[in-house]
Amino acid sequence: MRRSHEMPFGTRALPHGVEFRLWAPSTPSVGLWTPQGEFDMEFQEGWHRHVLEGARAGQAYRFRVRDDLLVPDPASRFQPEDVEGPSLVVDPEAYVWADGEWKGRSWEEAVIYETHLGSATPEGTFAAFADKLEGLRDLGFTAIELMPLADFPGKRNWGYDGVLPYAPDHTYGTPDDLKALVDRAHGLGLMTILDVVYNHFGPSGNYLPAYAGEFFTSRHRTLWGAGINYDGVGAQAVRDFFIHNALYWLEEYHFDGLRFDAVHAIADDSERHFVAELAERIRSAIVGRPVHLILENADNSARWLERTKGVPSLHTAQWSDDVHHAWHRLLTGEDDGYYVDYADPVAHLGRCLAEGFAYQGEISAHERKARGEPSAHLPPSAFVAFLQNHDQIGNRAFGERLGHLAEPNRLALARAGLLLSPQIPLVFMGEEWGASTPFQFFVDFPDAELTKAVREGRRREFESFGRFKDELVRERIPDPTVSETFSVSLLDWSEPDRPPHSQILAETRELLRVRREKVVPLTKSGFGGARWSRPAPDVLDVIWRFDAGTLRFIANFGNETFGFSGAEGEQPIWPAKKPIQPGSIRLAPWTGMMLARPL
Repeated sequence: MRRSHEMPFGTRALPHGVEFRLWAPSTPSVGLWTPQGEFDMEFQEGWHRHVLEGARAGQAYRFRVRDDLLVPDPASRFQPEDVEGPSLVVDPEAYVWADGEWKGRSWEEAVIYETHLGSATPEGTFAAFADKLEGLRDLGFTAIELMPLADFPGKRNWGYDGVLPYAPDHTYGTPDDLKALVDRAHGLGLMTILDVVYNHFGPSGNYLPAYAGEFFTSRHRTLWGAGINYDGVGAQAVRDFFIHNALYWLEEYHFDGLRFDAVHAIADDSERHFVAELAERIRSAIVGRPVHLILENADNSARWLERTKGVPSLHTAQWSDDVHHAWHRLLTGEDDGYYVDYADPVAHLGRCLAEGFAYQGEISAHERKARGEPSAHLPPSAFVAFLQNHDQIGNRAFGERLGHLAEPNRLALARAGLLLSPQIPLVFMGEEWGASTPFQFFVDFPDAELTKAVREGRRREFESFGRFKDELVRERIPDPTVSETFSVSLLDWSEPDRPPHSQILAETRELLRVRREKVVPLTKSGFGGARWSRPAPDVLDVIWRFDAGTLRFIANFGNETFGFSGAEGEQPIWPAKKPIQPGSIRLAPWTGMMLARPL
């Protein structure tokens, strides 16, 4: 694998120095600032360039785009003094990789562990989390997904307020520390996936409008203001900026995949949508190893997930919010917000387990418009399923995990349904042992006015929810701008050693063993279709067909015992039972069974 990614942005090492490059079409005159002095840059067709003789790795620099404004490099590889400080030249060839034998893993083997680096360990660093990898591998996880790392302002952030997409945030460590984390993961047989954000920049520290006005457009409006210009004058440079960013993480940092945040918020009227071009360029550039491209897409656009002879043509999979919402309503009964669309959660769960999306063109009552595209032809591996993730926990007012909301026996059934179904399961950090710590929303903006706006906006966000109509109740919502909100979100790694967390951890370990030994061989053999049925109002029966056999999940969500007959050759893989005999099997309330039949 490569050690560096060639791109037109940022710095480029030369035998005798460093070339500095900035796309600033709005500014005809730009200076290169260094501690040693300032230098005029040559301007041609929107690009400013200068070769600094004798410069090398470790050189600090900025760009002067106005007499009164010095800015960091938007393609900076490292910001040791945060987003307002100087950028640092990094030699991408300096790190000596040890993963030369790593060839990646098939997507069907993926069991994803989603992680926020800052709160995953007390230290909140790449190095500290690297020490946790072996335990996660031994538990049965095969992939680590890191929430966004792009440099953000301050010391605390989920990562979705990043403003320098090429620079791993200095709070977590150096670029070489991140490479060492990926290196260690590969040495343990773990895939690594990075969450990247191409739909907006954070509200603090983004200087692009000051010198590259063509980066944004008023023709498209988003939740964050003017849209990124993917389809107007100058759009090709903008598209290239993000496509090179994706390739940079995959090549220079050896990531095995990327998760693209909220692509439904990428407004693009081009003949070839950016989401398609992004996948095409990645797949043409990286050959010889599997690269997994995962979407978050509220629009449920099946067209991005199509297969050619069983191989993803563009993107590999999509996060399945439908699966989460159906399980959540079943487990908690909550019906606020988007949960109103899942009024019949048994049917919705059945449809998305068998067909991918619960909404495939039907009208969403919550959104008041049609949502989704037909997806039943896609394999289960085109969907990443979860009971919890950073959004579904942290976007709650108090950041409660599902263990605080659902009865333990019901959650145990859902956990088995998640980890043994053929869709790709994702677990949020700490979920494997039923962590008691919340995961709350937190930021650390330096600007006092922005901090106030975020604090007040967070509480306003919940005004439409019944239990937060009272202003006094809303006042109890944690302030996302104070350090205590971050501190209570830190994982407590002593919990897995004591009940009930130790029992949940043992259960997770066993389920992942069964998945590895019984489910994955089926999913890797080729998908032949699926169907779901409802033999009783509160009972779900889903059957998936593969070339090597069938998998069947039957669950009783009601209050009465339910009896059913196993098909000839079917045997339970969960829960552990003796071989069943033909005839009736009885499921107590809120229990289930996963059966397999080899061909």
